[in-house]
Amino acid sequence: MIIFQGVSKSYKSNSHTVIALDNVSFKINPKEFVSLVGRSGAGKSTIIKLLIGEERPTKGRIVFGSWDVNRLKQNELYRMRRHIGTVFQDFKLLPDKTAAENVAFALEAAGRPEEEIEELVPKVLEMVGILSKANQFPRELSGGEKQRVAIARAMINNPDVIIADEPTGNLDPINSNEIIKLLLKINELGTTVILASHNKDVVNGVNKRVISLEEGQIVRDEEEGKYILF
Repeated sequence: MIIFQGVSKSYKSNSHTVIALDNVSFKINPKEFVSLVGRSGAGKSTIIKLLIGEERPTKGRIVFGSWDVNRLKQNELYRMRRHIGTVFQDFKLLPDKTAAENVAFALEAAGRPEEEIEELVPKVLEMVGILSKANQFPRELSGGEKQRVAIARAMINNPDVIIADEPTGNLDPINSNEIIKLLLKINELGTTVILASHNKDVVNGVNKRVISLEEGQIVRDEEEGKYILF
């Protein structure tokens, strides 16, 4: 489903070049759960930005399904991104919309009919265990509840892949554990999950494939891997 083939990414910074990724290659199969781990600046966020087409690689090729990501025009990128749901550390919820309205907004942006939105939103909120909070605003929700709304929003278009970028970064250990359980449940239902995290306990608790990055290179890629940094 996802292929990175000899991918490098560098940035010009004043008079020198910063290498964010250096000749990175890996494949992620449908229905896999993969953790990307590494210190800050190791290249995790760069991989995510390249995969969703937010940035282009300096060298190499990125494939997502039938799309050659590097070559997509802007309107084609929008179509591809409908197959990817993204969950962020800081939730990125709209403060003036309720939980249900935040989730519905993703469907409205995709041009889905009103009756379909009214049917789908409660189902997804129930799936993530937050239907009772449907009419509350983000300011009335706990951090764990906000992240469940964010996951519901990411799931609402039935994506092939969920990218969770440090989804437990602002949560306490109990809520972190609940969010990871939810991502594992989503994965068991057939959605590919890519988890970018520097939380050792979270990654080790998942017990799935781990790709470890260091200074823009893959230093380990292990099935049932652990968070190991030297």
